[in-house]
Amino acid sequence: MASQSDTAEGRNGEREQPRPVSAKKPASQSAKEWIKSIAIALVIWFFVRSLLVEAFRIPSGSMENTLQIGDFLFVNKALYGAEIPLLGTRLPAIREPNRLDIVIFNSPEEPGINVVKRVVGMPGDTISMAGGDLYVNGQPSEEPYAVKSMTAYDPVDPRMRDWQLRYLAKSRDRQTYLPTLKNWGPLVVPPDSFFVMGDNRDNSYDSRYWGFLGRDRVQGRPLFIYYSFDRTGLMPLPFLTNIRWNRIFLAPD
Repeated sequence: MASQSDTAEGRNGEREQPRPVSAKKPASQSAKEWIKSIAIALVIWFFVRSLLVEAFRIPSGSMENTLQIGDFLFVNKALYGAEIPLLGTRLPAIREPNRLDIVIFNSPEEPGINVVKRVVGMPGDTISMAGGDLYVNGQPSEEPYAVKSMTAYDPVDPRMRDWQLRYLAKSRDRQTYLPTLKNWGPLVVPPDSFFVMGDNRDNSYDSRYWGFLGRDRVQGRPLFIYYSFDRTGLMPLPFLTNIRWNRIFLAPD
């Protein structure tokens, strides 16, 4: 039978240390910590997406070749002053949109749909197009980024005439004015507005059809392309087999 000293001390005369007892957190407490962590992460993600950076996918070829179908890019929302969710106000802008900026904006015709185009006309500018060439304040605009087709087909579009008559320069006869995709104007851009066009000039639904873009609709400017793939490739799973490595981290301009 062990003596009292045997239970308090080891056989070599050294006192044994009590074994630590592992404290387990109740399942309810662990669940609360997980929920709290997830909630914090969601709040951070929400504010980053709303006020700083948002991901955007190019769905059409209207900005080719600057931006291509299958490009995925990050948009800088802080540059032009991000809109604060639920309050309807904006943070102070770092700067205003400039001529030739590529901008992401809320569609004037489909609320909630974001669109990407290039600013070609600033407030107060007189802009026009003749034979597919753009003129700003009477001077031809150099557009190395623009893609133009050689087709002569250029029909009159009533949608263009309906809104353009109001902004037509006084030098142009309103009675005989019949705008087409490649021949229109001169138009005077009103305050707090921009004229935007796609770089793929004959395949872009832009300001020529639906009018000027209000400053309040501008959401941001592309930062860089973080992923791109060619979905028309012959290989299966093109998002893995047809990655455009040369476009990743490219900053559109």
